Amino acid sequence: MEEKLRYSDEELAEFRQIIEEKLALATREYDEMMNVLMHRGTNDVDDTLPTYKTLEEGSAVQTKEELTNMAVRQLKFIQGLKAALVRIENKTYGVCRITGKLIPKERLRAVPHATTTVEGKNLEKKRR
Repeated sequence: MEEKLRYSDEELAEFRQIIEEKLALATREYDEMMNVLMHRGTNDVDDTLPTYKTLEEGSAVQTKEELTNMAVRQLKFIQGLKAALVRIENKTYGVCRITGKLIPKERLRAVPHATTTVEGKNLEKKRR
């Protein structure tokens, strides 16, 4: 039996649906994080009131840093999902960029923006 070189159009449509759902959710979550970080939709004066509560300020700064880091990771995830949609359009989605083999469907369902098989990822780590 010959090994498949790419996923069928029907399979790509299934992956597109999964990615679009994840992208919509990730975008909503990112927007919510940015709203909190930018104090949108609130008449809060937390960032304008002078305060001398050093511990509370430190905690607020740490929380803001954590939220900023989460937003950066979320944006990277969104970019990965958008790149996956481009690969679907190009019909190269699901092909490992290292080994050229098809990435298993189970992996793509769990990590839809994956660009390598587990084997390819391990080979890449060994090269570093």
